[in-house]
Amino acid sequence: MPIRPFEERDTEAVVALWEDCGLTRPWNDPHRDIQRKLTTQPELFLVGVSDDDAVIATAMIGFDGHRGWVYYLAVVEKRRGEGHARALMAEAERLLIELGCPKLMLMVRSDNTTVIDVYEKLDYVLETTVVMGKRLIPDA
Repeated sequence: MPIRPFEERDTEAVVALWEDCGLTRPWNDPHRDIQRKLTTQPELFLVGVSDDDAVIATAMIGFDGHRGWVYYLAVVEKRRGEGHARALMAEAERLLIELGCPKLMLMVRSDNTTVIDVYEKLDYVLETTVVMGKRLIPDA
């Protein structure tokens, strides 16, 4: 699967993929999430594409100088099990290492055991950290 940086023409396909994968929430506007990402490290917003350049996978990556993060890892349902998530994570790790990132973190909803299993197979471990959040700018 070829992996390339997100392009604005990918927007609707990416949002549809995230919705199909159950990654969107009413309080997070995916279009705004994309626009926000394009203002900071847009080269770390990746799409995996088919031979005809259709979006089949995504990963939104960030590095704050201390830790790397991966968000919105998604693969089209009919293409799961083909190693696309593994390829995107390998590319995320490679890019973050190039930036000098010492550790990669990700958040998975605790009830998403299928995805947790995928990450465990990629040698990610459950941390004992509690993630807390506060909405600063409402999307809705």
